[in-house]
Amino acid sequence: MTSTGRDRDDDGRARQARPRDALGRPLPYDTVGVEPVSEDPLPPLETLAAARGLLDVGRPFSAHEVLEARWKDCPEAERPLWQGLAQLCVGLTHARRGNPTGAQRLLERATGHLTAYAGTDGPTYGLEIDDLVDRARHCIETAVPE
Repeated sequence: MTSTGRDRDDDGRARQARPRDALGRPLPYDTVGVEPVSEDPLPPLETLAAARGLLDVGRPFSAHEVLEARWKDCPEAERPLWQGLAQLCVGLTHARRGNPTGAQRLLERATGHLTAYAGTDGPTYGLEIDDLVDRARHCIETAVPE
């Protein structure tokens, strides 16, 4: 931690050094949290596998971080796909944190990005985009994560 009170890496960029719980909430420095995920982008199929694995163990915030790393590193044409997937995970995170309003807003943004991407010829990497959008819309209507 620097004298400004913010955690920084060796290059001076802000980095959260505090441990986090499974939903990404910061914990006190002296506690043990979940294992952080790498900020390095993975290839598309590895990104999806990692995100699915994190979702399977109840870590939608970490899944979002993996997808966000890909979103920031992907070809321009694929950004709506990766951004939409990351926002789906943040929407689930908000829902599980008990914030239905935040969940609905993020899921609406996610469905917008994914719907726009579904109208392109871009790769889907085996994802059923229409199914993801339908499930997200169901979550929006009920404000409960699936």
